Amino acid sequence: MPETFAASSAVPLAVVERSGFIESRHIGSAIVLSPDGGASTTLGDTEAPILPRSSLKPVQALAMLAAGTPLEGERLGMATASHSGTDRHVAAVRDILDAAGLDDSALQCPPAWPGDGPARDAMVRAGAAPARVRMNCSGKHAAMLLACTTNGWPIETYLHPEHPLQVQIREVTERLTGQRVTTTAIDGCGAPVFAMSLAALAKAIHRIGTSSERSPFALHRSAGALVRAVKENPWTIDGPSRPDTLAISRLGVFAKGGAEGVMVMVAPDGTTVAAKILDGSGRAATAVAARLLERAGALAEADVSALLAELPLRVTGGGVEVGRIRPVF
Repeated sequence: MPETFAASSAVPLAVVERSGFIESRHIGSAIVLSPDGGASTTLGDTEAPILPRSSLKPVQALAMLAAGTPLEGERLGMATASHSGTDRHVAAVRDILDAAGLDDSALQCPPAWPGDGPARDAMVRAGAAPARVRMNCSGKHAAMLLACTTNGWPIETYLHPEHPLQVQIREVTERLTGQRVTTTAIDGCGAPVFAMSLAALAKAIHRIGTSSERSPFALHRSAGALVRAVKENPWTIDGPSRPDTLAISRLGVFAKGGAEGVMVMVAPDGTTVAAKILDGSGRAATAVAARLLERAGALAEADVSALLAELPLRVTGGGVEVGRIRPVF
């Protein structure tokens, strides 16, 4: 059975400190690429396969653009998002569905409660039930449906690995990573996700994050538009006070977290980080990536520290802060 790297191939990335006592450790692997794309730092095993989960969404969205899908601005941000299900997110998802001539019933992601607390509380008070449009991947699914209607592809089977859309995504993934896809899994939202090394994921995200809308190559122009859409609409990618949105807003980075402790982040100068926390917890992933970019000289220490102060990294005891979750760098 294929599997990711073992604990013996991981290194410490973050600790949980309570009252001066190291209570827990997050181990994993990470890679830093310099602005020119060369590996400047590797921590742990970065060649073993991982599942990038939602950190693959920028690649999936780019593949949809390459297929002629009319996505830009907020729509393009939503196609790349793991959103928190606020009413604003729902309206943006439905805008994409409207463009496809479809409604919520066409979505094949599972019903879910919003990740946003106030939105969830409002639904509970209203007696509402979990909904597909509230699921954090519904923007990607709506964009996939728009890709299908744009190209005359069937919508009923859009999640099947051999559907023309998923074949397109696989081909673009291979082109950007430089690796052949040998393992396909099913992500939490029902869409295919491809195993790849952490180094290959970093390479793909670096190519996207450093692309220019003035490039002579269409794929690179589309990648530049994608990055601009996310940076101009950081609320789409995650949600109020949530890690990806905060990182993009505060640091000017391109960031995309994935389930099971995966994180990719590109600094304004092109320095790129990809990290995988082996225990699957994402609570330290944004902090780890930001500190690695700082250590590489791509972000200012004061800016990273200010971001970390806003992230949910507090360790409490008796209702007061007694420690922090912190990177080991």
